[in-house]
Amino acid sequence: MAYIKYKIYKNTGSAGVKDKFYARAYHDETIDIEGLAEHISNHNTVYSKGTIHGVLMDMVGCIRELLLDSKKVKLDNLAIFSLGLSSRPADSPSDFSASTNIVKAYINALGTGEISKKQLDINARFKEVTEYSRGEASNTDTPSDPSGNPDGGTDDPNGGTDDPNGGTGGSDQGGGSVDDGDGDVSLG
Repeated sequence: MAYIKYKIYKNTGSAGVKDKFYARAYHDETIDIEGLAEHISNHNTVYSKGTIHGVLMDMVGCIRELLLDSKKVKLDNLAIFSLGLSSRPADSPSDFSASTNIVKAYINALGTGEISKKQLDINARFKEVTEYSRGEASNTDTPSDPSGNPDGGTDDPNGGTDDPNGGTGGSDQGGGSVDDGDGDVSLG
C-alpha cells in the first residue's frame, strides 16, 4: 500500500499556533511526463511508452490552450484545472487596468472523483519521514497501532495543518486525521 509521506515541523509564526508542531507533505521524487509515460506503459497496456508520451504531451498542450481561453478542464478522478489571478486593488472599476493591477496568473487544481478531498479522507494513509538530512529520508514502517487498529487512535480536528480552520485554500482543505503516535496516520 502506498503512503503519503510527511514530516513534522515547528510553526514559528503567529500567536496561538506559534511553537506548535504540524505535518507537512514530503515529496521524495518528481515524476516528469516521460517518467509518467513509462509508469503507465508498465501497467500491462498495449501502448508503448513513446505513444503514451506523445498523448500526454498533446494533452498538456491542449490543457494550456484551454486554460488560456478561460476554460476549466476536468480530468475525471484527478482534478479540475482552472486559472486564478492575483491583483492589486484599484479605487474604482475605471481606475483598474489589467497591465497595472493584475500581478500574476496561476493554476488551480481541485481534486475530483477518486482523488477528491472526501475520497482522500477515506483512503489516504500517512507515514512520517523520520530523518531529514541533505534531501534524503528514511521512513517509519509500522502501519498500525498497538491495539491492532490499522487506522490509528485519536482524531486531530485540524487535519494536521497549521491553520486552526483546517488549512489554506478554503473548505476543501484540512479534515480530521488519526494519529496513534507510531508515525503512521490515517484520515478517518
